[in-house]
Amino acid sequence: MGSLKILVPYNFTDHDKKALDFVHNTFAHLPEAGITIFHAYTPAPALETPDSAVTGKLKSSMGYLNQKIMQQGTELEEVKNQLIQSGLSGSRLDTVYKPRKKDVAAEIIDLAKKEDFNIIVINHRPGRATRFFSASVHNKVISGIKNITVCLVS
Repeated sequence: MGSLKILVPYNFTDHDKKALDFVHNTFAHLPEAGITIFHAYTPAPALETPDSAVTGKLKSSMGYLNQKIMQQGTELEEVKNQLIQSGLSGSRLDTVYKPRKKDVAAEIIDLAKKEDFNIIVINHRPGRATRFFSASVHNKVISGIKNITVCLVS
């Protein structure tokens, strides 16, 4: 059997932790399995305006957003370190933390195709009323992927 590449989209929720636990419990014993934890964040816009009281407040808010973005990057590395402490080899783990240019589902699909992942493990949050009005990320991923196994963790 060749290399097994597993992509786990991660959005810092309890459901995402459950998906990671599934991946750990299912694939940790396979030495050929490589796991990539992926998060695409919305970048804070750059403000290039003259200084005034209003723009000062906006710049302060943008600074806060940038700080939160950096904090999430650190948290993603902490998730990786927790998996290493639980027994997974660091050489089998990777993180991808990048600004998103498309919707989250399209970013997941693009990365999965570009990096030749075999499996995408994505969470499914049951019972949200908003799903009646918009397609969920996992539905978009499932419909946009061919020749890659998609595993839903609920």
